Amino acid sequence: MAALKYAGLEDTDSEEELPPGWEERTTKDGWVYYANHLEEKTQWEHPKSGKRKRVAGDLPYGWEQETDENGQVYFVDHINKRTTYLDPRLAFTVEDNPVKPTTRQKYDGNSTAMEILQGRDLSGKVVIITGANSGIGFETAKSLALHGACVILACRSLARGKDAVQRILEEWHKAKVEAMTLDLASLQSVQHFAEAFKSKNLPLHVLICNAAVFGAPWSLTEDGLESTFQVNHLGHFYLVQLLEDVLRQSSPARVVVVSSESHRFTEIKDSSGKLDFSLLSPSKKEYWAMLAYNRSKLCNILFSNELNRRLSPHGVTSNSVHPGNMIYSSIHRNWWVYTLLFTLARPFTKSM
Repeated sequence: MAALKYAGLEDTDSEEELPPGWEERTTKDGWVYYANHLEEKTQWEHPKSGKRKRVAGDLPYGWEQETDENGQVYFVDHINKRTTYLDPRLAFTVEDNPVKPTTRQKYDGNSTAMEILQGRDLSGKVVIITGANSGIGFETAKSLALHGACVILACRSLARGKDAVQRILEEWHKAKVEAMTLDLASLQSVQHFAEAFKSKNLPLHVLICNAAVFGAPWSLTEDGLESTFQVNHLGHFYLVQLLEDVLRQSSPARVVVVSSESHRFTEIKDSSGKLDFSLLSPSKKEYWAMLAYNRSKLCNILFSNELNRRLSPHGVTSNSVHPGNMIYSSIHRNWWVYTLLFTLARPFTKSM
């Protein structure tokens, strides 16, 4: 009892009744959290019972969920012409009994983005995702937007980017999503994108370097570099450099670089162990699409590791990730052989 008194919890009789100064709230996707106005903090567990809860069912007829200028969810009762921050479904909550993760791993290869984000409110967070009009990039953009984040889809084709925005808005008309032009095969386009984003005077909490080409025939960009190397690595490298100041000002922030396990099957050093720059942007005679892809993914990882070393003391972390083997997206479109292989592997691999 002494401990309860010290915590200010001795004033109520019911285990479910909140102590003075506490308020029950909900996130956009229905998870209940608790605000302690005395200490100005929030937590997922009930302050007395320690239980986690979520609301059950849809909003009653005539009710609509909104978000205020501070990113907090409130509710509009159109029938009685009133608004409230109290979720009308709170009387019908169900207890959540999450299985505690092991110390080694919380999620596995079958976890979905919506499962990872369950219970999280990303209101106020600004995210840039390259190549977000299709594939993994689109699924990432949609999942983050449906949890309240302001998501910018950085796409080579503005028309396809706007189409992706519309698809997200069809799932939730209040989602904060926008398409902007970014062609990683043009360093000038990367610069213009960074300048356009900075002109918005927004913070940047997450930068996801997702766009990539795979199995592409040899070609040079307008900057005179091999296309796979520039699109998969150098364009992202330049983008991060241009936005580094915004990331640091927005800390805590993070950079996520989508790499691949295929980075293991290549090398970028010569016989003496020194970096061989000719391997990064090879001539047509020395080009092999698969090796070019693998080298670009190795560059992704080396870059992410060094970026984390330099920026983590300033509140910006960087991680490279392997999304899964042969996920069936449009990445294999450059050659029918790759399309056939991805099609055959589809039943045994993770979906987007």
